[in-house]
Amino acid sequence: MGNGIAHVFAQNGYNVNLIDISEDALKRAVATIEKNMDRMIARERITEQDKADALGRLKTLTDMKSGLADADLVVEAATENIDLKLKLFKQMDEFAPANCILATNTSSISITKMAAATGRPDKVIGMHFMNPVPVMKLVEVIRGYATSDEVTDVIMELSKNLGKTPTEVNDYPGFVANRILMPMINEAIHTLHEGVAGVEEIDTVMKLGMAHPMGPLQLADFIGLDVCLSILRVLHDGFGLDKYAPSPLLVNMVMAGKLGAKSSEGFYKYTPGSKDLVVSDNFKK
Repeated sequence: MGNGIAHVFAQNGYNVNLIDISEDALKRAVATIEKNMDRMIARERITEQDKADALGRLKTLTDMKSGLADADLVVEAATENIDLKLKLFKQMDEFAPANCILATNTSSISITKMAAATGRPDKVIGMHFMNPVPVMKLVEVIRGYATSDEVTDVIMELSKNLGKTPTEVNDYPGFVANRILMPMINEAIHTLHEGVAGVEEIDTVMKLGMAHPMGPLQLADFIGLDVCLSILRVLHDGFGLDKYAPSPLLVNMVMAGKLGAKSSEGFYKYTPGSKDLVVSDNFKK
């Protein structure tokens, strides 16, 4: 998500500092951005000069303090771990200029809780981009309890400048996108676990019957089963309702390290360079 967000900002004329603790991660990020821009060139959506200009606006750093020194906006895109995010927001608050807006790409964690870790809660907001960021149009703009109208207006307008469609929502567990999406994915996993239908059958019903571009089990693999589990736990803890309790099958798969595409296996098996969908051996009839 981080490299996709950096890609979109740089391509739309903004100077970007892409910060990570790992040099290798930064090299992989830039390689991914270049690869995605090459796809856009092949489809005649941008030119070679557009790519060169965008990459010229992108700088990579491992030092947060220097990277945030002149920032107008910071978009945090770390993994869905509340302790990590609270630590990052304290550091961002310390290093960024007083007028800088602090945003998070979280898909479910409370904006208000992160804002409370800073001395500028009025300038903390959610910018939940959809994956893949360069392709998907939606930005879920989430107002925390203390987020100001001025900051919300700035982020709504900025999102439009990125070629996105911003939608303003309030700060409740899962916001809108994942409050609706994750129970659907969870129900698909329950349906598989109970033997109602197989992996391909469940995904086919939702693709052909509901016109979804991707079945819920394939989508879960794409998101990451660990991320799905984390979001469902946020929903379950936040609302205290049994309907948000994660499927035991999802819990077991994450414990077994079967996290979806990023671990090469989830409900499907993934081979680098192949676009074929092959059901995991664990779910073959």
